[in-house]
Amino acid sequence: MPRPEATPHREVDTAHIVELERALARVAYLLTRVRRHDRAMTQCGITMDRASVPLLRILADAEEPLRLGELATRLDVEAPHVSRQIQRLEKSGYVERVPDPDDRRAQRVRPTPQGRDAVDAIRDVLRGWMQDALTDWTPEDLKSLAVLNHRMVDAFLDHADSIGDYGATARERRRP
Repeated sequence: MPRPEATPHREVDTAHIVELERALARVAYLLTRVRRHDRAMTQCGITMDRASVPLLRILADAEEPLRLGELATRLDVEAPHVSRQIQRLEKSGYVERVPDPDDRRAQRVRPTPQGRDAVDAIRDVLRGWMQDALTDWTPEDLKSLAVLNHRMVDAFLDHADSIGDYGATARERRRP
């Protein structure tokens, strides 16, 4: 589905932007609560800290093993933070290091089968919770919400590109 071209100087309804920002803040809060994470890990039977989950998800979604610097860029965090998280995930058996085919001195990281299983289990739990919460929504409403969310993320990524925020890359774009 083609996206409409953005108009650089178009006036935006500030009241709607304020409400959208408030709604997104509420969603972000709900998705990142410690108790929610702990419940999900218990339900999955997995031991993993909150910071490791998005890192492992990125690795599981990547088409090839990634360098630590690429992970840091995608997560918009400092490289030492990623190094520590990778060490924890490696000790737990969720990721492994492999040689970088382009540079013998460098290494890349990929999920192990156990790491992929962990991501699948986490996604199953979270999707189940989402499905339970949205059970009264029509299929059309769910489709519209997904389409609009993808469109919004693409717009955010386009804006990030225009201001030089390369933490969110075009490779993360997924259209329904």
